[in-house]
Amino acid sequence: MTETTGKQRTITAFFDKRDAAERAVENLTAAGFPRASVRLIPGNEPSSATAGSQPGESEGFWQALKDFFFPEEDRYTYAEGLRRGGYLVLVTTSTSDRYEKALEILDNEGTIDIDERATSWRKEGWKGFVPGAAATGMTAAGSREEKLPVTEEELKVGKREVSQGRVRVRSYVIETPVTERVNLREEHVSVERRPTDRPLTAPDDAFRERTIEAEETREQAVVGKTARVKEEVVLKKDVRDKTETVADTVRRTDVKVEDERTGSSTQHTTRAPQEPRR
Repeated sequence: MTETTGKQRTITAFFDKRDAAERAVENLTAAGFPRASVRLIPGNEPSSATAGSQPGESEGFWQALKDFFFPEEDRYTYAEGLRRGGYLVLVTTSTSDRYEKALEILDNEGTIDIDERATSWRKEGWKGFVPGAAATGMTAAGSREEKLPVTEEELKVGKREVSQGRVRVRSYVIETPVTERVNLREEHVSVERRPTDRPLTAPDDAFRERTIEAEETREQAVVGKTARVKEEVVLKKDVRDKTETVADTVRRTDVKVEDERTGSSTQHTTRAPQEPRR
């Protein structure tokens, strides 16, 4: 069964066995459905479910389905199925392709035709949905009771974090040109031929082959850099606790019973409001 709310479509599937319902949930999440959009509502254990509605149990399952936009007749039928030990899987999606995928997964796990099941329950004596029963408390047996709820609000005070701004410290690189003067030395080799006229003093060495050489050199500037830490920027966060008094109002209803048979009037007052919870 499918219920549509705005762009959201909710698919409901009824199962007789827990393992089939749990497999359907696992396969839906494995297929990419968010876990928050898939819900499993278990019913009574089969050993404790008997034919015919029990008012307390039916009302409990009825309330468990109150957040879903079911027609009252469908909601009543699902509540009966849960009371009899079934399991309900609900899937919410907003796209057509995901809708078809969800139907395929649920069908593969053996979802039950709830309309056929309701027909078989009626043959067993189940009265089915009675229009107005949910609002007035009418039971399947035909008895009628009117309910006037007496309500009271409770003040619950919680806490939430509120951003007051962000402090960001970012480091970046600045390149600054620098110059230094350095003296460099260069050596140059020159060849000169000088004319002379003098007697040879060492004739044995005069005609021996020899080689002399000189190497030119020059100094070259070599740049090296070292990094040093000159300053540190520390970002700290101080935590302070403070006590704040929260003031608000809570409402409650009182009931006044006027009995025309006796001419009496009785005031019934609800309990006093509780202290705020922190």
